[in-house]
Amino acid sequence: MLLDNQVGQLENQAEANRRSLSGQHTTRILLLALVLAFGLTITAIALQYQVSDPYTKTVLSLNGDAVQGHAIFQMNCAGCHGPQGKGQVGPSLHNVAGRKSRPQIVHQVISGQTPPMPQFKPTTQEMADLLSYVEKL
Repeated sequence: MLLDNQVGQLENQAEANRRSLSGQHTTRILLLALVLAFGLTITAIALQYQVSDPYTKTVLSLNGDAVQGHAIFQMNCAGCHGPQGKGQVGPSLHNVAGRKSRPQIVHQVISGQTPPMPQFKPTTQEMADLLSYVEKL
């Protein structure tokens, strides 16, 4: 009888622990979903701002020439990113289009906010050409 009572108490405690852990798990999932939604909202606002920038808006409206972009890259970017964009002093730019949006790439090039990369402000057509080339890396 005493053993039955102890087993019953252990079963009750195990069930209470399971419920507690389940509640904690649900809370963590909800918190993660909230953080993710907040992050996506901030990203969307940032992208909207970047696309509303007149320079970026113009660049994105132009058809870039990848051949011209390659020439611009060789003159201005290859010294750090390597002749094929595989990285040297600067990081590899291969598959950069898979990691950054078009407005983010434009911003990265012109902002000068990621030292040691210098600020670079090509004409809108030159930037469209460069963007066309870099997206193919």
